[in-house]
Amino acid sequence: MITDGPTPLTGDLLVQAVEGMDRPMFVLDDDWRFTYVNPAGARVLGRTVGALVGRVIWEAFPEAVGSPFDELYRSVATTGRSGRTVAFFAPLDIWFQADAFRTEAGLVVTYDDVTDRRRTEEERAAAVAAREEAAQRAAEAALRAAEAATTAELAGRHLMLLGDISQAMTSTLDTDEAVSRFARLVVPLLADWCLVSVVDPDGTRRDVGRAHRDPAMVEAMHRYADTRVGSNRPTAPVPTALRSGQPVVIPQLTSAHIDQMVADEASREALAPLRPSAAAAFPLLARGEQFGVITLVNGPERGPHTDVELRTAEVASRRAALALDNARLAAANQQVAERLQLSLLSPPVQQPHLGTAVRYRAATRGVSIGGDWYDSFLQPDGDMVLVIGDVMGHDIEAAAAMGQVKTLVRGIAFDRLEEPAGVLRRVDHALVGLAVPTMATALVCRVEHDGAGGRTLRWSSAGHPEPLLLTADGRVTDLAAPIGPPLGIGWRGPRADGAADLPDDATVLLFTDGLFERRGVLLDDGRDQVRQLLARFGDLPLDELCDRLLAVMLADGAEDDVAVLALRTRAAAR
Repeated sequence: MITDGPTPLTGDLLVQAVEGMDRPMFVLDDDWRFTYVNPAGARVLGRTVGALVGRVIWEAFPEAVGSPFDELYRSVATTGRSGRTVAFFAPLDIWFQADAFRTEAGLVVTYDDVTDRRRTEEERAAAVAAREEAAQRAAEAALRAAEAATTAELAGRHLMLLGDISQAMTSTLDTDEAVSRFARLVVPLLADWCLVSVVDPDGTRRDVGRAHRDPAMVEAMHRYADTRVGSNRPTAPVPTALRSGQPVVIPQLTSAHIDQMVADEASREALAPLRPSAAAAFPLLARGEQFGVITLVNGPERGPHTDVELRTAEVASRRAALALDNARLAAANQQVAERLQLSLLSPPVQQPHLGTAVRYRAATRGVSIGGDWYDSFLQPDGDMVLVIGDVMGHDIEAAAAMGQVKTLVRGIAFDRLEEPAGVLRRVDHALVGLAVPTMATALVCRVEHDGAGGRTLRWSSAGHPEPLLLTADGRVTDLAAPIGPPLGIGWRGPRADGAADLPDDATVLLFTDGLFERRGVLLDDGRDQVRQLLARFGDLPLDELCDRLLAVMLADGAEDDVAVLALRTRAAAR
């Protein structure tokens, strides 16, 4: 059975609970009047407590009307969903980070002076902009040199080519696809045909990018390219450019050059139909690392490469190298993010009589990591603890903060063996005491066993959506209990537990709000859809149940990070 918790806090109890908080804070009633301001909050605002209590905030600070703070407070008051904003307040010459959430005592706002941090970020951004501006000036200088050596039309075409190369190569993280795009773009503007060699991290060289202006010669080009890596002598243009890091230009290819380049007769026969008369090789070098070589070849009708073509090819090779380097860095970052995600999201605990399944979906594209998390572990007494939570934000910074919150919850729950409400209370105080700059919602559940073989699910919520319980008869129940404030505000008031019997063949579903919150959809309607899907798919294995939930609820993509944790009870020897 579900037990009742304590009644919600009154405004007076809230004032008593937070009186000793060091973090700036105030409380507004429905008429936007200050009902409470702690001393720390008054000092930051440059006022006294007596001068603020009882006044309407918009009269005390008329400059805040229409500001991001105005938008935040009204949004939280209207929707009931906690929020955060970072904005500059000109009258005090201070950047504030404000967090707001609604309680029965009123709208509670905590805030911090983040001016120093903001200035540091602006200085860092200015430094990055200066570096980008310097790089842009260098590129423009190279382009001006090309423009001075050719006609305005040709210079314009070369400029467009460089832009196309940057766009085409930076729009993919696949190295092979990037160099293939490069080869297709430079032919025929810079050469009759082009081969692009890439050097893999293990040192293996591959001729990946290939393009010829004459469709009839494409097959012949592939035949030669397939043999080139194995037949190149050390004196050939590509090995030479790889060793020296400098371009190699041969304006007139002779039979002697061919003999010095190609080691076997079969490869020379494959090269002959292509009739090469001029060649130029440019290393793909970025940040001191070699990524490959671009080879540009002309036939006898076109003749040697012009100075303008060579200059443009050199600039293009630098851009291509940077694009490849950025692609590899992005791939490495993705790998790091995935490994970090795996390290932060522990594999679920399984027991003979308790099965679990988990799912995670990040909202940030390109980086599969965010602020939502799940956790399950056994306490020393054998009880299983389930945790699900949501740190504000959905990026790598949110994931880093999530790691701290998760570790605190796990460590305190394992060590203290307290009821879930006590765990949340200690975690909240630890976050504030350790100055962890984040806010999070969390739900802690514990599966307790009595001596007669019965089970009880005990849970407590810090601003987190309530779990759902599906019993063997197909009935879905909202596990409701008083919900306390989010973690990270130093709440000194009480937190409540809920409790319910947990029979065999029951399924408990824990989830973050990203599963059911959608633009234009009422929260109750979204949660009701989850409830219906749980009843519909509840007889499926846990893994398949989780997959079906995500497939239906996230059919149009994830607008926020999503974490799901499902628990199923099984009959066990008593």
